Amino acid sequence: MNLIESIKYENGKFAHLQLHEKRMNFSRKKLFSSGKNIDLLSALSRKMNSNIKSKQTYKCRVVYEDEIKKIEFIEYSRPLINSLKLVYNNEIDYSFKYEDRSHLSSLFAQRENCDDILIVKNNLISDTYFCNIVLFNGKQWLTPEKPLLNGIQRQFLIHKKLIHTAKICPTDLKYFSKARLINAMLDLETSPDFSIHNIK
Repeated sequence: MNLIESIKYENGKFAHLQLHEKRMNFSRKKLFSSGKNIDLLSALSRKMNSNIKSKQTYKCRVVYEDEIKKIEFIEYSRPLINSLKLVYNNEIDYSFKYEDRSHLSSLFAQRENCDDILIVKNNLISDTYFCNIVLFNGKQWLTPEKPLLNGIQRQFLIHKKLIHTAKICPTDLKYFSKARLINAMLDLETSPDFSIHNIK
């Protein structure tokens, strides 16, 4: 089954490449018993061409199993997400970044008139369809202790102590004033705020 890595390429640089490479090689070892690590920078460099503009932001999408199957550069524009629908599901599992997201898509279809979903698993806030979430309590940014996927941006921000983990139930949302979404393409500084009241 295919896995994917989505890597931000901006101003001629790949963001958090070592973390992406580490996750890829960990997944390959766990799922395919692969013993040889992939040199991700070398693989990406071979795919660079003159059509890739240094001032444009791209999502570099890597599809792989034991070996890399496809690399593509997609021009990126930030999605507009201002509202989230709470969706409850205790069986959902996305601990590896699979290309097949059909189980997540079935939950996404329940968003009604909201832009995205916020999944609640075992009465704990986890992730949206696209992102990890961080919430501001007036003093610090907190992120759910048990995300569906331990995203690269999330790992980086926790390591830098810019965000902290906590168990957050839906009933705890009233203690926060705003939220932001983060993923490989969205960092904490540039991700827009949206009101907690827009989580429904």
